[in-house]
Amino acid sequence: MITTIVLVLVGVVLSVVVGTLWYMPNTPTGRLHMRYLGFDKLSPEEQKQKIEAAKPTMPKTYAAQMLLSALTSLAVVFIVSMSLKNGVTFPVALGFLLMNWVCFVVPAVGMQILWGNCERDIAWRKFFSDSFNILVTMLLIAVMVYLFV
Repeated sequence: MITTIVLVLVGVVLSVVVGTLWYMPNTPTGRLHMRYLGFDKLSPEEQKQKIEAAKPTMPKTYAAQMLLSALTSLAVVFIVSMSLKNGVTFPVALGFLLMNWVCFVVPAVGMQILWGNCERDIAWRKFFSDSFNILVTMLLIAVMVYLFV
């Protein structure tokens, strides 16, 4: 039980690191995300104002993101560790994880893009960027579980 909790918490840290690197403004995926948020249409002064306006809510936003990342991490830790403990090979456990990503994450991200406020000319790129961000995070957590279980 303690191992699971520690692995979930380390998975949250991995998720934060991947998300930070993935959405940095100077990366292609980060520039796409900034465009999705409408920052490309704002002057530097307006961008600064928007950032300042968001600062008071950032602790709650990051706390919510940590909780969501913990749920993802818990699912990955559970799927991979239970698979390995029951004699399933790591590649097959990754297959289970990939099926969960395809069946749950991809549709959820797709629905967000379809019904959200995403510009049509960036919709597919945003869809693939967000979907693969989650896949990379899940795979890194899975490798960590494999190494420590």
